[in-house]
Amino acid sequence: MDRFAPNLPGGGLLGGTSIDVVVALDDPRSPDVQALLAVHLAFAREVTPPCEVHALDVEGLLDPMVSLFSARREGVVLGIGALRELDPVHGEIKSMHTAETARGQGVGRAIVDHLLAVAAERGYRRVSLETGATPEFAPARALYAGAGFEQCAPFGDYVEDLNGTCMTRLLA
Repeated sequence: MDRFAPNLPGGGLLGGTSIDVVVALDDPRSPDVQALLAVHLAFAREVTPPCEVHALDVEGLLDPMVSLFSARREGVVLGIGALRELDPVHGEIKSMHTAETARGQGVGRAIVDHLLAVAAERGYRRVSLETGATPEFAPARALYAGAGFEQCAPFGDYVEDLNGTCMTRLLA
């Protein structure tokens, strides 16, 4: 079953049991996006030393090199994820988070697939990310591995640390 169609205008669709999830560009200043982002940042700060939290806040998501996307069902935000341009051929996934009530429904995968489709449209040859290395981040690492990402050396401004894992995927 093809759960995601990245070539749809305005975003992709994830087939649900009765209602679809739409992944599309969103505004990080939207109150519901800010609320989910606050949950994401609180989680990251709870399980990661302060100097190693790399999640973007609203200000960081407003950077012109960053595009934020949300997954919504009937207008309700279920997940968020951003794509930041590192250079003309390399993008980075940032600030991925799925609402607790929507986990296990394919929302995170729909967002990752959408970000990869956008990256390909932009001409990126590689997409990378940094996520936690601790057990709390195991679901995120599994999601990314399932989407074809492999562990890699630190990229950009990241450095080796015990709490972080860098992953990358080449695009066709």
